[in-house]
Amino acid sequence: MPKIVFVHPEGETQEVDAAEGSSAMRAALTGGVEGIAADCGGEASCATCHVFVDEQWLTQVGQPGLDEDDMLEFTTCTRQPNSRLSCQIRMRDELDGLVLNLPESQ
Repeated sequence: MPKIVFVHPEGETQEVDAAEGSSAMRAALTGGVEGIAADCGGEASCATCHVFVDEQWLTQVGQPGLDEDDMLEFTTCTRQPNSRLSCQIRMRDELDGLVLNLPESQ
């Protein structure tokens, strides 16, 4: 089962299990990660599961789709080149150890 390391704004890390095929957002909610609001439940329509993908993982995670790209314009924290909505990151074995940084607010 792939694991995700969430890095909180103050630097604390939290590792959670992620079922293959599920979203990074779902893993955060199941794992009790504070900072992922996920108001829309994973429909890519609220931008409250915004994360910053660690630079070493950008290629493996890939680029946002068109709908996600549009929603990233509505994040509370300023969008960065490595911004993604965690509801749109589908977990697979190749992403084991994925590092996602949480913004200061959602």
